[in-house]
Amino acid sequence: MQERSSVAELANILKGDLDRYSVGGKLPSSRVLVERYRVSPVTVSRALAKLASEGLVVTRPGAGVFRSEPRTPASRPGDTSWQEVSLSADGATDAVPRAVDASGVLATLAAPPPGVIEFNGGYLAPALQPERAMAAALARAGRRPGAWGRPPTDGLAELRAWFAREIGGTVTAAEVLICAGGQSALTTALRALAAPGAPVLVESPTYPGMLAVARASGLRPVPVPVDTDGVRPDLLAAAFRATGARVLVSQPLFQNPTGAVLSPARRAEVRAVAREFGAFVIEDDFARLLGHADAGPLPAPLAADDPDGVVVHVRSLTKVASPSLRVGALAARGPVLERLRAIQVVDSFFVPRPLQEAALELVGSPAWPRHLRSVSQELGDRRQAMATALAVHLPDLEVPHLPLGGYHLWLRLPDGTPEDAVAAAALRSGVAVAPGRPYFSAEPPAAHLRLCFAGVAGRAEIEEGVRRLRTAYDEVGARRAV
Repeated sequence: MQERSSVAELANILKGDLDRYSVGGKLPSSRVLVERYRVSPVTVSRALAKLASEGLVVTRPGAGVFRSEPRTPASRPGDTSWQEVSLSADGATDAVPRAVDASGVLATLAAPPPGVIEFNGGYLAPALQPERAMAAALARAGRRPGAWGRPPTDGLAELRAWFAREIGGTVTAAEVLICAGGQSALTTALRALAAPGAPVLVESPTYPGMLAVARASGLRPVPVPVDTDGVRPDLLAAAFRATGARVLVSQPLFQNPTGAVLSPARRAEVRAVAREFGAFVIEDDFARLLGHADAGPLPAPLAADDPDGVVVHVRSLTKVASPSLRVGALAARGPVLERLRAIQVVDSFFVPRPLQEAALELVGSPAWPRHLRSVSQELGDRRQAMATALAVHLPDLEVPHLPLGGYHLWLRLPDGTPEDAVAAAALRSGVAVAPGRPYFSAEPPAAHLRLCFAGVAGRAEIEEGVRRLRTAYDEVGARRAV
């Protein structure tokens, strides 16, 4: 937060000083700016890059930074009003018009303003990321022979083999495709398995990014309730029977947002129900490497025991490493694998080879198991710190399930409490939270909040964030009482 703020401040100062230089005039060197404004070289570099992106300066390697020619305004403003008609007709002949709504995704991607505690995130805080190990892996990867060449479209053989071993069971490298992260893999799977206008069964509540993908593809998400043991097989069978759906999207391990784990008794039932109706299960195994230190042995993926090819498995390195390490995998067997492969090639050709090479270097390094142990311990400690702070400061908020993995808690608000008002008041109080509404594909049964404990600086910030949330909760209650 502080670094982003100092970059913006320096950029504004330099912007205000530009009038002191003629067009084409050279600005002071980076060393001079570092000494003059007492900031780091990285801050100077990023501030100058911001000015360059706005067309105010030009950087000439080896020569310096110079004031740009002023931009010539367009002769007339453009008229884009015609697009409203064209876009509104986009789904006129479709059974289900496409709705591209990224608000639920942006709620976890947008960085809050400086000074605001980030309970709405979806990634590890920088201090929890293996930054030194990733930097070293990237450096080694860049020196590998052929590292900048074209990779196989399915992905590097060694990386596919690593993912196959991680999934386990009888999954082989030949049944794995390397993808650009979990979101890309989900998009490919949904497009491969369901035609526009088709129903797709989803857990309720569930990950908003998947709902956004489904709706943008013209699919109809149909909710199937989840309890603390995961999706209910009896309701799943009824939903398949009533809708004719041929796809279920499930997160059997530390489900987002509830944290539920599909119970051993239900695992075989879910596969059997899907097989009975000739349907696929897209297994989003996003939290496999986010188990807490007290979680004990984790159940194997559904795909590990799936000889009939019911399960299409999705996983990624992104959540446990870095938002920018967008390397993941799709695993499937049978004719569906060829369809997945074709759609991925058409959409993106392949994942950049340097990124795949870096991922291989990272997971093969001694730093990788140390990082996983560290994250496991820290996430468990943070979960407990947040649960304790909520019990002390916000006992009115119910935590239906305390998960042993993942990076967030799912809270139910008292009946009649407006979650959007609480979220807005929380932001004013200096803490960003995620409202529960985007996690439901239909009308939610109650108001909820999702609080992420992975993106903050540490346990002291968790305690302070919950205190601020208490202030916001009291503010909303006071307004309702008036």
